[in-house]
Amino acid sequence: MIPLTMIHTKTGFRRLAPAVLASLLASGLLLAAVARADAATESPRDVAYPGTIELLVDVSDIDRRVFEVTERLPVTAGALRLLYPRWLPGNHAPSGPIQSLAGLTISAGATRLEWQRDALDMHAFDVVVPSGVTELELRMQFVTPVAADQGRRVVTPDLLSLQWEKALLYPAGHFVRRISVRPTIRLPAGWEYASALEGAKRTGATIEFAVTTLERLVDSPLYAGRYARRIELDTDAKAPVSLQVFADRPELLAAKPEQVDAHRKLVAEAVSLFGSRHYRHYDFLLVLSEHFAGVGLEHQQSSENGVGPGYFTEWDTTAAGRDLLAHEYVHSWNGKFRRPADLWTPSYNVPMRNSLLWMYEGMTEYWGNVLSARSGLWSTEFARDALAQQAATMDRVRDGRAWRNLQDTTNQPIMAYRASVPFQSWQRGTDYYTESVFLWLDVDTRIRALTRERRSLDDFARAFFGVQDGQLDPVTYVFDDLIAALNALAPYDWRGFLRARLDGQGPGAPLEGIARAGWKLVYDDKPSAYTKSADLERKRASFTFSLGISVANEGSRITEVVWGSPAFKAGMATGTTLVAVAGRAYSAERLREAVERARQQPEPIELLIRRDDLYQTVRIDYRDGLRYPRLERIESAPDRLGAILKPRT
Repeated sequence: MIPLTMIHTKTGFRRLAPAVLASLLASGLLLAAVARADAATESPRDVAYPGTIELLVDVSDIDRRVFEVTERLPVTAGALRLLYPRWLPGNHAPSGPIQSLAGLTISAGATRLEWQRDALDMHAFDVVVPSGVTELELRMQFVTPVAADQGRRVVTPDLLSLQWEKALLYPAGHFVRRISVRPTIRLPAGWEYASALEGAKRTGATIEFAVTTLERLVDSPLYAGRYARRIELDTDAKAPVSLQVFADRPELLAAKPEQVDAHRKLVAEAVSLFGSRHYRHYDFLLVLSEHFAGVGLEHQQSSENGVGPGYFTEWDTTAAGRDLLAHEYVHSWNGKFRRPADLWTPSYNVPMRNSLLWMYEGMTEYWGNVLSARSGLWSTEFARDALAQQAATMDRVRDGRAWRNLQDTTNQPIMAYRASVPFQSWQRGTDYYTESVFLWLDVDTRIRALTRERRSLDDFARAFFGVQDGQLDPVTYVFDDLIAALNALAPYDWRGFLRARLDGQGPGAPLEGIARAGWKLVYDDKPSAYTKSADLERKRASFTFSLGISVANEGSRITEVVWGSPAFKAGMATGTTLVAVAGRAYSAERLREAVERARQQPEPIELLIRRDDLYQTVRIDYRDGLRYPRLERIESAPDRLGAILKPRT
């Protein structure tokens, strides 16, 4: 028997306060209202939500790192479903951190209303609005992570970021582009901020922005801090671009003129490549910090970029991560403006599908590398070194290609968003980034060969992304649209080519594009500049292409063991600690020496490792010495890679 205070709907049973239940039964509103709320969750409609939501987020409590939220919502009587955003743009996953929402109360004037969470959808809350009530007040907290195991840290004593979707609920039943919001934020006293939101009016620490849509609000995060600097990169009045930098300390903001020039050239090269701009203004939100969590996240008119504190002050040794801004900037065209149809959803609680992430992220990764070289953020040699590292990783490390194809990796964010796995080389993860670089290099060089160098992937970029200059609203596409655009440039069996690449397995990586570009992958015993920089950035010593392990600089923890590698065959696994090499305390240099000595000695390399509280001696039978990838020129072939990386402005 169902208790009187429970009502059954298609998604489960909901508990209502007895007084409210009696009132609604008497009025005859209950069943129709609950059914309307259920249908709204499943099928948002392209109709305007009546009125404007007033949203205030107080982020001034940087000691406890708690954001206080007050939301005033225009309503009508009946059942109302409120949603916490679940499927987040740029995450490609149901990653909305509902566990961080706390203290939710809903009031109609002085009367507190009871809410009920949906038993099958933890991101949905139901409340019944009494007759005569026209506005609800919601109060809640977004409790930000304070430790790495709780999620990405977004507040430090000197910095913070607000992704608005983490600190609001919104009414079900409407496209988010049809919901109006007036956002306000209260900052710590004296802090500066940056956001793509428009119409800001500041009174002390409180900033009120102009009314916008929920879609535009969620796409316009806000960064703030004690120490900030604004650098103009493009002063074109129609679409200016700025670099908004926040840092742990003021001295970290000191960018040299040549560093600024490289970022200005990045903007010029991207605009030249795509031939359009799909923003009214664009802000690179850049945090330089050893405490704030690293991030790279795209938005239409801004991007979130979190890097180490020495981005400017240690320029020569931090180049490996310097393609981040290029990658996120490309997303303004590829991902935000031109968007795969199955990644566009009318609300943040309608599931996404990721079938074209090899285009959305993979081509963006390709152009991020290319534009880093064309702009001078990377030297041409450094860009080749990066390509060699990526090629070797796909060719020698990703044995998982034997069972899991590139297409299937696009499901990874939905399966386990950013989750760490014990054997990435076998399990694979978000390889639609790196492997797709070689797919698009192959396409680029193939177009060049087919057209006798008259056309290239640059022409595809302008034709596909350069349409409708100035438009912000997304233009979606499907697989067939890509095929048609490629065939318009160079007739070929592009469908068969792409499906073979997406659905095929290994072994070995598809490196035909490198050869057609005039280069080949080789190995020697000296790390490239890219390898050195990447190891420094990731705080590790890498023996990936020799023993098949990587070792963290701090604590000597083994962070990766390559499936099928000599270390794997000797029984090693991630998470163990490397204690000693041939009876002497571990150091990266000592292990390098041991690997080189093993070329001439019959004995295996002897390591002492610790698993929990168990010490164990491991002997690795490996004789080929240190191995690091690089690209070597094929003199008889045209240097198409050089042509690809050459600046256009």
